[in-house]
Amino acid sequence: MIDFQVIQGDITKSQVDAIVNAANTSLLGGGGVDGAIHRAAGPELDAACRKLNGCPTGEAKTTPGFRLPAKYIIHTPGPVWHGGQQNEAQLLHNSYWHSLVQAEQHQCETVDFPSISTGVYRFPLDQAAEIAVQTIKDFLTQATIVRQVRLVAFDSVTKQAYMQAKKKIIGG
Repeated sequence: MIDFQVIQGDITKSQVDAIVNAANTSLLGGGGVDGAIHRAAGPELDAACRKLNGCPTGEAKTTPGFRLPAKYIIHTPGPVWHGGQQNEAQLLHNSYWHSLVQAEQHQCETVDFPSISTGVYRFPLDQAAEIAVQTIKDFLTQATIVRQVRLVAFDSVTKQAYMQAKKKIIGG
């Protein structure tokens, strides 16, 4: 069964096994959701991320959640949009997929995602939403541990784009 939901809210308040951080490749915090997660998790997160020595775009690494309600933070650098001719779609797919692989490896049943790469990285929202929904759907059909995935939209425009992609790809 595919349990994928789209909600609007603050991912730093998510009470799930893991939240995904739309990180930069240094993993040392930044703006947007990345900065909010780092601030909410506390200075222990910065120390843990320094030990990871960064992360390539499309890959994922995991730290404890520290001061967050989530047990884990899965950090994935999404691609910067350069017009779509530099493998951005595949890299975005990889960010979602590798994050879910990390969730399985850490025995996480519930995972919350932000909208990866659609902020300062300028990935077109409608395309990003379809890639995210398709990747999550495909992963959940073969997942053994992850049973629920939610996309936590920061605003109503993002929520609507993901709801439309979900209806198109999954139905309902």
